[in-house]
Amino acid sequence: MLTSKERAELRAQANGIETTLIVGKGGIGETLIADVENQLNARELVKGKVLEGAMLSPREASDAICEATGAEGISVVGSKFVIYRFSEKLQAERNQVGRAKRKEISNAKANPVRKGAKTRRMAAKAERERRNEYFRQQAIDRAIEREREKAYRSNEE
Repeated sequence: MLTSKERAELRAQANGIETTLIVGKGGIGETLIADVENQLNARELVKGKVLEGAMLSPREASDAICEATGAEGISVVGSKFVIYRFSEKLQAERNQVGRAKRKEISNAKANPVRKGAKTRRMAAKAERERRNEYFRQQAIDRAIEREREKAYRSNEE
């Protein structure tokens, strides 16, 4: 399952690629699925188009192809759709060429604004706890002092 950030990154990459898959009035058959498998293994990211004569909507075509190939639908806009599936073969080729290994996109990218706000909130919370502990200790000390004074007065009488 892709995160929304990964999906957005793949949509951006798909803008530059050509449409290589066409779903026509024949629908989605075994030959089309085999072609999609080959393209996914070679490229990971495939852009397709559904012709007007097809009996499927682009969303239905994308979902059917994704289900048959184990890919994930990235986007459907108009009559075009984009699907993605990670390819071990392509990753091995990248590693041999010397490209960087596939970088995992962290789920918690650091947002400096949120990080600063979180730091300030935690500092304020620590300060409140320190202040509360101080006043709690003062109250305990005063209660002990009152008890001593009370005991001292009762001993004098």
